[in-house]
Amino acid sequence: MVKRFASCTCGQLTAQVDAEPLRISICHCLACQRRSGSVFAAQARFPRARVTLAGTSTTFVRTGDSGGRATFHFCPQCGDTVWYLPDALPEAIAIPIGAFADPTFPPPTVSVYEERMHSWVVPPPDAEHYP
Repeated sequence: MVKRFASCTCGQLTAQVDAEPLRISICHCLACQRRSGSVFAAQARFPRARVTLAGTSTTFVRTGDSGGRATFHFCPQCGDTVWYLPDALPEAIAIPIGAFADPTFPPPTVSVYEERMHSWVVPPPDAEHYP
């Protein structure tokens, strides 16, 4: 099992993971585009009990295009989101893939809200695809 370490830019807020991802996904919904500042968001879900969190976070509750809510934890110093807790999945924690700063991180296996995907984006062909 690979141990993974995610952090904000300044290093004050961290998440250490000692489990394989439950799911690695990209989301093209408009809410994720806004929150990520990009054309899609990439995140990995892990068992919450296998993630050690450290540092002080500020929270913001977001509502996705599906109506589902999640509490996002971000660094009050540099502003980076390091994890979020989906209300519908109390046993899981989601971490933006970029917070790991690891080019060897596995690719997404799921791509959702593809009807809102930008025309020039090409998700991994082996991923599960959902409109």
